[in-house]
Amino acid sequence: MKITLKERKLSSGKISLLIEYYKGSEISQEGKRKHIRDHENLKLYLYGDPKNSTERKENKETMALAKKILAIREAEYYQGKFDLKNTTKGKRRFLDFFSEKVEERYESPKNYGNWTAVYIHLQRCISANTIFDEIDEDFVNRVRKYFDKEARTKSELPLSLNSKYSYFNKFKASLRAAFDEGYLSLNYATKVQSFEQAESQREYLTFQELQILVNTECKYEVLKRAFLFSCLSGLRWSDINSMTWSEVRDEDNTSRVNFRQKKTDGVEYLYISNQARELLGERCSPNDRVFVGLKYSAVYNNEIVRWCSRAGISKHITFHSARHTNAVLLLENGADIYTVSKRLGHREIRTTQIYAKIIDTKMKEAANSIPALNLSLN
Repeated sequence: MKITLKERKLSSGKISLLIEYYKGSEISQEGKRKHIRDHENLKLYLYGDPKNSTERKENKETMALAKKILAIREAEYYQGKFDLKNTTKGKRRFLDFFSEKVEERYESPKNYGNWTAVYIHLQRCISANTIFDEIDEDFVNRVRKYFDKEARTKSELPLSLNSKYSYFNKFKASLRAAFDEGYLSLNYATKVQSFEQAESQREYLTFQELQILVNTECKYEVLKRAFLFSCLSGLRWSDINSMTWSEVRDEDNTSRVNFRQKKTDGVEYLYISNQARELLGERCSPNDRVFVGLKYSAVYNNEIVRWCSRAGISKHITFHSARHTNAVLLLENGADIYTVSKRLGHREIRTTQIYAKIIDTKMKEAANSIPALNLSLN
């Protein structure tokens, strides 16, 4: 919310001072944008055309007082103590407010994408006409129940525990913002318990399973090439899907991909193996996509499951599992954890250490893989 000092010229020639509380805009049912403003009349007045030093002095003192009141109002707002709740705010639609919070995160691609996903879910469980006056603890609990029991991914699968945790916390963040900005008289975000955050399950393929998958038919050739390329390079779906030939550099018998990560927005230079390069095919025009026809859809996601099933692999494999596979294969074949972390574009090495834990578990299993000897130690 923006709080500013405004002047309004009166018919008497004087100027009335007031504080304007600008709270964004919303689209009306007629499709017109409506700006939402509240005003507080300070009952302070300036001479519109001061005639002498006395009137100029009074103007200066009145303006100084108005600015002090403005500073107080700003401080009260930022401390969350300024209750501006009124009929206009109570009648505002919650989803319009949430959409505004989504747009505030436009310059942060990852955050913006996550908030957009939450907004899509909220549109499924909250009526478009729900206003702030109708929000109570039962309303918040119903939203929580939706994320817990009803929400589905694009592949029609239940949300993972971490997705529930992330999505519901963003919903609660919007409730806190609504309270701070005077739309709610109670902070309902404190009334309902969040979901627990779980250590995510990183499903991956062993080298043997990956070899079997290579030899198994996939209905969509471009999907097979892209998935295998991810297994050999560690690139995310978003980066593979948007990759153009201008990002692929062939030089000195080696190849690398120069790209800007969609998730972190960081520029990366990734060397790839000759086999990974072969999966890209013949070079085309610089602006052409490398994997033409690749798209995110339930059809492609389901085909990965069926492809694995035909290969006799019962694990729940998604496209992102290819990235996990790459990390495990690198560590199993002697790459140090720092190098793997840099290749995967992790900002913190502790993210990569999860894969090291997987390798450690496999080593423990290997220690007990030798059949027991018939020993008699006396």
